[in-house]
Formats: sequence, C-alpha cells, structure tokens
Amino acid sequence: MQVVHFYVNGKPKELAVQDGEVLTDTLRNQLGLTSVKKGCEVGECGACTVLIDGHAQNSCLFLTTWAEGKHILTVEGLRSGCGELHPVQQAFIDEAAVQCGFCTPGFIMTGVELVNSGKKYTREELREAISGHLCRCTGYENILRALEKVVGIKS
Repeated sequence: MQVVHFYVNGKPKELAVQDGEVLTDTLRNQLGLTSVKKGCEVGECGACTVLIDGHAQNSCLFLTTWAEGKHILTVEGLRSGCGELHPVQQAFIDEAAVQCGFCTPGFIMTGVELVNSGKKYTREELREAISGHLCRCTGYENILRALEKVVGIKS
C-alpha cells in the first residue's frame, strides 16, 4: 500500500492504494466516480478517459501512484458552481450524440481537452482526436457534430 496525494475534480484527496492499482479502479471504487467506465482495460476503447493535468488520458493505463500531486478531472467535475452543464456536455445533448451512453464520458473528456486548447479543428482533425474512442451505437456523426459545435471548425 502507498498513500497518494492528488486532486480530483478540484478537491484534495489522500488515499491509500495498492501497488499496481490503476486510476480507473481508484476513481470508481474508492471515490465512487462512475462516469469513469471500465471497458477494454488495455487503453483501446477510451471509456475510462479523464483529464490529468488538462490532458486526456486512459485511466486504465495510468497507475494511481503516478497521480501524486496531479489534478484529475472527471465528468462529475464538469458542472459549474450554479449547476450548468459544461458546453461539451450540452453539445452532446443538443446533437443527440449519445445512445447507450457507455462511451460518452470518455468522448466528453476528450472534447473538454479540445475546447480548452483554444484551437480550431478541421473535421478530419476531430476524427483523429477521437480515434482512440470506441462507440458501438452512433456511427460517430452526431459526436463529430457536437464537437464541431463547441470547438469551431477551421476553413
């Protein structure tokens, strides 16, 4: 066991974790953050994506001990102080970019990283940016439209 100090959704955390425990398990099992999904557990589906110091990461490949001092953001931490949805979440609703919802949190977290970059993207660049996510329901078109809505498209 090791004690790890980090921030989750803006709040400091101090947790004892098993050696070799992955961040997905810590977030879900110790902190109850169920937006972080366990999918493939080998970094290929994107369902476990969170932001670590502002960058989208597969939490199933990230040991919790590596989170020492880092800032972790999950979907649960996206709402504003007055309870409003993040613009990426709202775009997913507006564009009907969800069906079963299993992959949605990972897509949203990648979308947040893209929005925070301040960069405008082409549709092809957006396609590339979400290529690490697997969705079996939507065919990606609604997801791409939602992302286009919030990040802007360069001509």
